[in-house]
Amino acid sequence: MNKALKVFLIIGVCLVLLVVAGGGACFYYVSKHKQEWLEAGNKVMDEGEKFGAQTDNDGCLAEAVARTKRETGLSAGISHNLFLRACLDASRPSPGFCDVPKRTEFMKSAQWQQQKCQDAGMAGDTYCRQLFTQVQQFCEDKQSKQK
Repeated sequence: MNKALKVFLIIGVCLVLLVVAGGGACFYYVSKHKQEWLEAGNKVMDEGEKFGAQTDNDGCLAEAVARTKRETGLSAGISHNLFLRACLDASRPSPGFCDVPKRTEFMKSAQWQQQKCQDAGMAGDTYCRQLFTQVQQFCEDKQSKQK
């Protein structure tokens, strides 16, 4: 076997071992923290339900936007989405709230989300559009239940 092939095989084996070790570490980390993540998710959804019982759809969205402005990051973005969805499910309807494009209208949907983020003063926020995706999903679910 020539020297170049040996080097290539050694590098390949090392890469495979790194991928396996990384996957194992990720699995361990997720299994170790899964319960606390579930509890945190349930807590924020309870907050959303309680808040939603006291307000309308617009109030839920305004609170989710305010939370997103106060706290950023991946885990915060997930929490804000959970809060918003639970809040919307528990809140009173707001006139015109569901006058939104369907998520399958990709260009129209993306432009609408971008405009809503800009209107909310969060044009550069990575997770803002996800809030408005939640609005669209809520409205689509609501429309399908009415049929």
